[in-house]
Order: sequence, then structure tokens, then C-alpha cells
Amino acid sequence: MILTAPKGINIRASLPRRLKWGLAGCGRFAEESFLPALQNVQRSKLVSVYSHDLNRARFIASRFGAQNSFKDYDEFLKSDFDALFIASANSDHYTQVIKAARAGKHILCEKPIATNSSEAEEMVRVCKENNVTLIVNFIHRFHPLVIKAKELVEKDLLGKIVSVSASFNIDYAPNDNFRFKKELSGGGVLRDLGSHMIDILRYFGGEISEAKAFMDNIVYKSEVEDYASAIVKFEKSGYGFFNVSYNAKKSFNRIEILGHKGVIGIENFVGKKNVSSSLVIDLQGEARKTFRKRANKITYMIRAVQKSFLKNEAPLVTGEDALINMKIIEEIERQCRSEKN
Repeated sequence: MILTAPKGINIRASLPRRLKWGLAGCGRFAEESFLPALQNVQRSKLVSVYSHDLNRARFIASRFGAQNSFKDYDEFLKSDFDALFIASANSDHYTQVIKAARAGKHILCEKPIATNSSEAEEMVRVCKENNVTLIVNFIHRFHPLVIKAKELVEKDLLGKIVSVSASFNIDYAPNDNFRFKKELSGGGVLRDLGSHMIDILRYFGGEISEAKAFMDNIVYKSEVEDYASAIVKFEKSGYGFFNVSYNAKKSFNRIEILGHKGVIGIENFVGKKNVSSSLVIDLQGEARKTFRKRANKITYMIRAVQKSFLKNEAPLVTGEDALINMKIIEEIERQCRSEKN
């Protein structure tokens, strides 16, 4: 399995100085995280809301000051907005992205990009054909401490990369959320949290050539797995490891980048309210340094996405990144299915 990113992307569409947003999908993340952060970003405004449930769309529109609410997606796309955040169930991403691209809307789509790589390939292609930018919300790349760690790696302060590890564990019991319905989600914790960790491994370690993976239901029994982990081999140097689960009553998240000259660790990069994230830098011949920052990475993400849309700048996360991520997920799932049979 050789998964490589394209050398570059071409962003050609232009937008006004103020960004008018549409929202497709009115779930918890949109209501409690994305939209409150959007209200704090200058030159961005929510104007149109779509949901399968019109009353829900009206409620969200009223709460966050949008003028328009829709139950019909095609009518929603005819309304006057420049950029669309797709926060719907995974199974809706394909149709919603394709239609939005053909309507000329720039797109921020929740992860994973789709339910399979064939859909993802077409989504990336149609966005390019229609000169719109497709960004996928691998939000942890936008954390300022993650960005700082990336700068240190690129300056070769760690030397040759030996390993990159990432853990993201929460407590999330099965409920009526789409994530626990395979028809809507495509899978469980691997697609939900694991997609983020795969992105982190690629961000720091580069392209992945091999993977050895495990998936299981350790605590919660449902249609989808509650645990996933994998060891991967990077094309350039070293190995990566991630583990994710819905089984941790005390949530835990950490990134560690080990090089032959030193190590960088990031604690609490997912973030909790009123708790700082920390970056620890421990280099050969230098005193250990620790930096702490309380950051709303959603606000950082929206500002970066807005800049990409308004100034035609290459985004930090591309549709191509999400396509590669989807292919790695499929390979992990294929391995785990074959080992069960």
C-alpha cells in the first residue's frame, strides 16, 4: 500500500472580503463548538442553515443570527452564501459536497471525507473541475502547539524521525447518534477519532507505506468498533503508532515525536475547557522546555479556512489529504476483516 499526496494544488476561485457561511447539519458539534467560534471570527457570518429537520434548522438559524433556514438542500444551495460547512452524517458528505461544488460554494467538510475512497476521489475531482476549494476538518493540525511542533520538526531539530505516536481516548457509550449506525457512519471509532490520529501521523511523519492494525469491541457492544490501533511505517523514516477508543472514563490524548536528537510531546492537544495544552521540547544538549497554551483550535481553524477562501491561499488540510486518509482507513478495515475470517 503506497499512499502519496500530489505535489501541489490549484486554488483559483475568488471571493469577497467578507465571508458568508452556510451550514449543512445541525448536530452537537455545529451548535456547541463551530458556530460559537464562528461568531468570534471577524469577516465571517452565518446566513443560511440546512437540516433534514426544518424546525431544527430554524432553531439554529434563530440562535446564531442566520436569515435563512431550509429542509430542501437544493434550495439551500441557491441562497446567497460563499462557503459551506458540512457537519452532517458521514453518509451525506458525498452528495452534499458534489452538489455544493457544482453550485460554486467553497467547502469545509467534516471528517472523514466520505464513507469510501471512490466517493472521496470523485469529490476531490468535482471540486477541482468547478474551481472550488475543499478543506476537510482535521482540526488538530490547527492547534498552535501542533503547528509549533511541526515547525521544529521541519527545522530538523529532532534529527531523523524514529517514531510518531498519537493517542485519543474518550468515554462515549453507544446512543442514537449516527456514529453508532454503520449505514450512516461507515464505521466506529477508527473513522471518528482514528481519522484524526492518522492525519497527525502523516502531518509529522510523512506518507505511510505499510500498516498493521487492530480493531475490537472491548467495553461497548454495538454495530461499530469501540477500539482501534495501528503501527505504520513511514516512507521517509521511522514508524508511527496510534490508538483510539470510546472506553476511557478519564479521557487521554497525547502526541509524541521521537527523533535521534530529541523528543517533542504535546499533552491535551484535544483540549478541555479551562485546561491548558502543553508542549514539551527535550533536545540533546539543551535543558527541557515546557510551553503551555489555552487555545480554542476551532477559532484558529476557522480563521485559517477563511484566509484560504478569501485570499486563494493553499489550505493546511486539502481534499487530497482526506482522500489518502480514507484509503488508509480502508486498508486498516480490510486487514481487520480478513483476520476475523
